[in-house]
Amino acid sequence: MALYKIKNLNVTKLSIIELEKEKNIQTLFEQNLLTILNVELLATEYSTSFGGRIDTLGIDKSGSPVIIEYKRNQNENVINQGLSYLKWLLDHKANFEMLCKSKNISLEIDWTSPRVICVAESYNKFDLDTVEILPIKIELLRYRIYEDSVLMVESETQKAIRINTREIFEKGRKEKDISTKLQKEYTLDMHIQLASEEVKELFMELKELITGLDESITEEAKAKYIAYKLTTNFVDIVIQKNAIKAFLNVPSGKLNDSYNIARDLTKPKQIGHWGNGDYEVLVKNKDELLKLFELIRQSYNYNK
Repeated sequence: MALYKIKNLNVTKLSIIELEKEKNIQTLFEQNLLTILNVELLATEYSTSFGGRIDTLGIDKSGSPVIIEYKRNQNENVINQGLSYLKWLLDHKANFEMLCKSKNISLEIDWTSPRVICVAESYNKFDLDTVEILPIKIELLRYRIYEDSVLMVESETQKAIRINTREIFEKGRKEKDISTKLQKEYTLDMHIQLASEEVKELFMELKELITGLDESITEEAKAKYIAYKLTTNFVDIVIQKNAIKAFLNVPSGKLNDSYNIARDLTKPKQIGHWGNGDYEVLVKNKDELLKLFELIRQSYNYNK
């Protein structure tokens, strides 16, 4: 993607900068993990019992464990590597829980939705088309660093990638459905089944408005909410029987709420909640929905 700098109505194309050391991108991400991915850093180069080291280990605001691997060369199979670490982590949950405790993380760990994120300058066709037996969601992020200290991070794909991991996971056991063990599948139907017809209609209208903002927006049903995201969530939707609750991923003080409908969850003190961000909005009718969408647009622009 070409980026341009504007000064006095003159446009100058920014040049891509090559990092001196591959480790630098990992350091850059880890020192700014909350800003880039809304993930809390737990450990770097975390040692596993089989000798490998997880590049970056964290936990997101929903309590999902997050493994981040950085692709350092074109031939490195970082996808299978990340899945191997995920398998190890799910077999050693106590280690992760103790690590969270040592870092004073009070979130409830969501073991049904672990995440594997791969970070690279580019991906080849084999990265994108690797197919064999296991459908599992992998987040592929592509980065570029430009002059003037500009970092670009965008999602390469949010599609389910089928990975050949038979040798990694089966350990000689008979074939079984291991996708259930790794990531539990949640659906929109699971969230809207208890909602009234009016709320279902409101949600479908809101969904259409949100996805219409950008073709690269990904919709992901989680355990307790429905996430809409680019590289990170910009709004999380909780569907109730008679209302829709939205969590906006905007820091306290950064939202322009002219309608005065958003609740700042940091005041008077931090309030526990399921979604990402510092603001909560509850809507029950179409007029409120349109006001909410204007705030969601702000969150989208803030996070894109």
